[in-house]
Amino acid sequence: MMPADLGNLTLIGMPGAGKSTLGVVLAKRLSLGFVDTDVLIQVNRGKALQQILDEAGYLELRRIEEEEILRLQVERHVIATGGSAVYSAAAMAHLQRLSTIVFLDVAFDEICRRIHNFDSRGIACAPGQSFADLYQERLLLYRRYAEITIDANRGGQEELAERIADQLLA
Repeated sequence: MMPADLGNLTLIGMPGAGKSTLGVVLAKRLSLGFVDTDVLIQVNRGKALQQILDEAGYLELRRIEEEEILRLQVERHVIATGGSAVYSAAAMAHLQRLSTIVFLDVAFDEICRRIHNFDSRGIACAPGQSFADLYQERLLLYRRYAEITIDANRGGQEELAERIADQLLA
C-alpha cells in the first residue's frame, strides 16, 4: 500500500518509452488518478498532435504542451507527459513542484523497434532533425530532470510499475 502523502508522479521519456501505457498500470497499482498531457492537448485543441504539427509547427506544439502542463492542478495522479515536455523549463519546474519525476530510460534501438509511425505520431522535432539526434538531445534533458530513473528496456508493464513503486517507497 502506498502512503497517503504520495502526491503526484510524472513520467518523462521518449515516445515509445511506455509513459501512457505504464502510467495507467501505475495509477491502478498506486490507487491514483491518471492524466496524459498529450490527450489533454488533443481534447482541449480538438486536433491530433500531428495535425497541430502540420498546421503550426513543432515550436507551437511545444508551446501548447507547456501551456497545458502549467494549467495542471492535480493531486494523487500519475501524469504521463509528451516526450517534448522537457524542453520547457517552466513546465518542468511546475511538474517538480507538483510531483516526483520518473524517467523511463529506453535505449535508442529499442525505441526504434517500438515506434513504426515516426512521421505521423506527432513527435515535436525540428525540420530535418533525425530521430537519433532528437533522442540524444532529449536524453540530456530527461536525465537533468529525473528524480528516479527506471531502465524500461525490458520487463512487462506490471514489473516496471512494481519497480517504480518500490523506488518510491525506498
